[in-house]
Amino acid sequence: MRFINVKFIKSASNSNGFIKDELPQVALVGRSNVGKSSLINLLTNNKKMAKTSSTPGRTRLVNYFNVNEEFYLVDLPGYGYNQASKTTSNSWDKLLNEYFVNNYRLKIVLLLLDSRLPASNLDKDMLDYLAELEIPVVLILTKTDKITRNQLNINIQNLSEDLRFNKDRIIITSSIKKSGVEEIAKLVEGYIK
Repeated sequence: MRFINVKFIKSASNSNGFIKDELPQVALVGRSNVGKSSLINLLTNNKKMAKTSSTPGRTRLVNYFNVNEEFYLVDLPGYGYNQASKTTSNSWDKLLNEYFVNNYRLKIVLLLLDSRLPASNLDKDMLDYLAELEIPVVLILTKTDKITRNQLNINIQNLSEDLRFNKDRIIITSSIKKSGVEEIAKLVEGYIK
């Protein structure tokens, strides 16, 4: 599969705006500033598909992208941005919960982690939450071009042990080196077919 015909469809600020047609969905989630927009741009080979920002916490809506008329790639709000107000943070939590619960269209979640950092408590909570809902998850490591290969291997081992997560379900990506696209495309195809 290739992400060829990709169109931004809409943003939703609450569950009333969620797309509820029969196309399968693949969601991206992760802490603020982990690189979700950059990954979308990498997958679609379009630097302008999703807006990137150096300021964390910019994605506050559920954003839907139609891919090849086959499925939706869904960009979810980032979590863990310290300067977001408690009210804003609670509304994001509610929005994420409403998206995940009873969403039979959702086939897999790509949980993005910064390859340079250990998993945060929020990352662990998200992984536990998705496991509780029995939603399949794959870890996507971003920004791998910013560390050495040796350090990356150490970090992968540490993440795998810390999260009790199978290393075979961890994909490394780099928007600079344009790596990881084929692995993600193959994975997604397996879940939406």
